[in-house]
Amino acid sequence: MDTIIFPHLHITLHNVGKGFNIGSFFVAYYGVIIAIGMLVGVTFILKEAKRVGFDEDGVLDICIITIVAGVVGARLYYVIFAWQYYKDNILGIFNIRQGGLAIYGGILAGILSVFILCKRKKIKFLAFTDVGIFGVVIGQIFGRWGNFFNREVFGQYTDGPFAMLLPLSAIRSTEDVTTEMLTHLQSINGVDFISVHPTFLYESMWNLALLILMLCTRKKKKFDGQVFLTYLIGYGAGRFWIEGIRTDQLKLWGTSLPVSQLLAGILVVIGTGLFVYNYRKK
Repeated sequence: MDTIIFPHLHITLHNVGKGFNIGSFFVAYYGVIIAIGMLVGVTFILKEAKRVGFDEDGVLDICIITIVAGVVGARLYYVIFAWQYYKDNILGIFNIRQGGLAIYGGILAGILSVFILCKRKKIKFLAFTDVGIFGVVIGQIFGRWGNFFNREVFGQYTDGPFAMLLPLSAIRSTEDVTTEMLTHLQSINGVDFISVHPTFLYESMWNLALLILMLCTRKKKKFDGQVFLTYLIGYGAGRFWIEGIRTDQLKLWGTSLPVSQLLAGILVVIGTGLFVYNYRKK
């Protein structure tokens, strides 16, 4: 149950738990990894803020409030598009230890929070987004590994080079398991495994490449908001194709459209339009 296998990479990971106990209190690796991602992200933001001349104390205040707003937004986004489950389980809305945070909800709430706080502190909003967005992408690089420990956010059946074998009994939600996965079920030492795309890995590596691009272009930017728009376009493009192979998609009400894939496509179009307009303007 605690084994995860990448057969074509010849990697077998034994005793991959979902957390650890401190006394009688269970600490999930997911939460630990999210916290580390936030800490690294904020640390980088403060370093970048100092480089461009922002007041570090003011930036730290914005970071703290935005993190809270982002978590609330991520939860609301998930609950809204999974309302069929929560309408009969209202108290479950407040139990985020069971999972259910959608990054796009966090991003949208974070942008709104930053906009309001920048207005109050008389900080240029677009200039700040070029700094603050580094914390988002860094947090995502770390955060997706929390999904790895939870055995969630995986893709459709595959037997490709990056195929990942997960014990069927360890999957968080049986709704994420497709008929094709069950058809190709593999039994190893008496344990049934499904073979899936490791979409957590795809997205983490995609975001790492995006971070490198942002770092390489930030000192040569032509206009305020350029780094932020680079993120919107780059992350949106990656999320669009990755969301298409995930099995835990949140659907737009009354349709079969994955809402995050739709939003990713919209943001790529808007981001590209704004990028081209501002680049030509400058």
